[in-house]
Amino acid sequence: MATIFSRIVAGEIPCHKVAEDEEFFAFLDINPVAVGHTLVIPKAEVDYLFDIDDPKLGRMMAFAKRVARAQEAAIPCKRVGVAVMGLEVPHAHIHLLPIAKESDMNFFGKKLSLSQEELAEIACRIREKFE
Repeated sequence: MATIFSRIVAGEIPCHKVAEDEEFFAFLDINPVAVGHTLVIPKAEVDYLFDIDDPKLGRMMAFAKRVARAQEAAIPCKRVGVAVMGLEVPHAHIHLLPIAKESDMNFFGKKLSLSQEELAEIACRIREKFE
């Protein structure tokens, strides 16, 4: 059975897409820890990030870097934090979070409550900066 992320890539489940290329897809997290919280995934289902072959993992990180640069240009922040946990969805993914301080990456605290309109506007701002 396809993961929720594969269903998002296939267009079966809506998302706020930030960026895409032939191999990777980036979209806003629906339960964001920070404004602009984005997930970067390979389009092909792989459960665990470190099961991705080295060349493809390198390309995924390069893609994530481009997304992070777009986030930095679109969202006021000091840095973009990176987290890989990967237990909640069996599809490799990288969390990219615009942050001002390390405590902004608290995945166990209260999540932001953003409307679909706010998410759409944030995704648009990041997409416009993606190169």
